[in-house]
Amino acid sequence: MNKIEHLGIAVANLEEAEARWTQLLGVAPYRREEVPTEGVRTAFFQVGPNKVELLEATNPESPIAQFIAKRGEGIHHTAFSVTDIKLEMSRLQEQGYRLLSDEPRPGAENMWVCFLHPKEANGVLVELCQPRE
Repeated sequence: MNKIEHLGIAVANLEEAEARWTQLLGVAPYRREEVPTEGVRTAFFQVGPNKVELLEATNPESPIAQFIAKRGEGIHHTAFSVTDIKLEMSRLQEQGYRLLSDEPRPGAENMWVCFLHPKEANGVLVELCQPRE
């Protein structure tokens, strides 16, 4: 794993959260995007070398809607940049980690993504990210 790619924060209302985080961070989001396969709308903020992703559910069955219903708004995942997502997935599976998908899926910001089950990382949902080419 190369670095923390971003922190993902589940929010109930993206517009309200964008206003709050814009005020808090002193910068506006640089990107908004819908990821239909994940049932989510996102907004990304760049703060120095770091990124924060706000995630709002677009349907009540989406993982973000389920997360908010169970835990409320808050940190949803920590994403790590990887050079070769398939190799990293294989490495982690060989070490006994449970992945939430067998293959990388298209994610926000033109990335391939894969999530590890939160029980594998002390309750933290870990996302692997690799730019799609």
